[in-house]
Amino acid sequence: MFWILVVKLVCLPLWRRMAVWFLWSLLLWAGGTMEAQKAAFPVAVTGAQVQGQVGGSVLLVAECHPGFQVREAVWRSLWPSEELLATSFRGSLEILYHSRFLGRTQMHSNLSLELRPLKSGDSGNFSVLLVDTGGRTWTQILHLKVYDAVPRPVVQVFIAVSGDAQSPKTCQAFLSCWVPNISDITYSWQQEGTVDFGTKLHGLFMDGQVLMVSLGPEDKGMAYSCIVSNPVSWNSTVVNPWESCNHEAGKKKDACANGVALETENPLV
Repeated sequence: MFWILVVKLVCLPLWRRMAVWFLWSLLLWAGGTMEAQKAAFPVAVTGAQVQGQVGGSVLLVAECHPGFQVREAVWRSLWPSEELLATSFRGSLEILYHSRFLGRTQMHSNLSLELRPLKSGDSGNFSVLLVDTGGRTWTQILHLKVYDAVPRPVVQVFIAVSGDAQSPKTCQAFLSCWVPNISDITYSWQQEGTVDFGTKLHGLFMDGQVLMVSLGPEDKGMAYSCIVSNPVSWNSTVVNPWESCNHEAGKKKDACANGVALETENPLV
């Protein structure tokens, strides 16, 4: 229940204004007390996020209000279509309902629901309805997001070619990293043997997918890792760009001045 009190206080005497403020404070206290009493009873809980990987398993945990004595439980898939997945009535579990999860569900004694193996189309909203011995209900809604496992990325090395036919003192390389047919991924780079590397001789482009490095002969053993990740998995490839610099230096006499040459770098194992 809510109370709305609108009072013009400007023209009221001081004692009346004090009385109005006292009444307003009393109503606020009463409203807060009633809301606290309502909070003591089961309500719907939404917004829980659960993540899983294609081919793996995920546990949808049924959590209820403390002291809630569960008599019945009903698990449903809400999106993209509403389907009955599993039920429990007085300790008797049932999961053989016709749905796209048939044969891939397991309901545990704590009323949590396990799904396996996961498929890419399993992402969506799920709900569990719990009923206690007094007939009160508690509903929990969870959002499941299923991600593909990240494959090993492919790294290509692009060498900036100058017109100087002599062996270069420096080599500018662009390392391009990518994985096919995967969404929701993040690219990052790491210089092997270090936790991080400075930005003076490095640059990132295309949201971290391309790394620019400037190398000299002293960097011939320097390797870089392209790390591709999503919320549930990651993979990486290690490359040594100086090998491509040397290879390109041997072809400079036949290369066009101020051009860019492409090398597909073989990953280091």
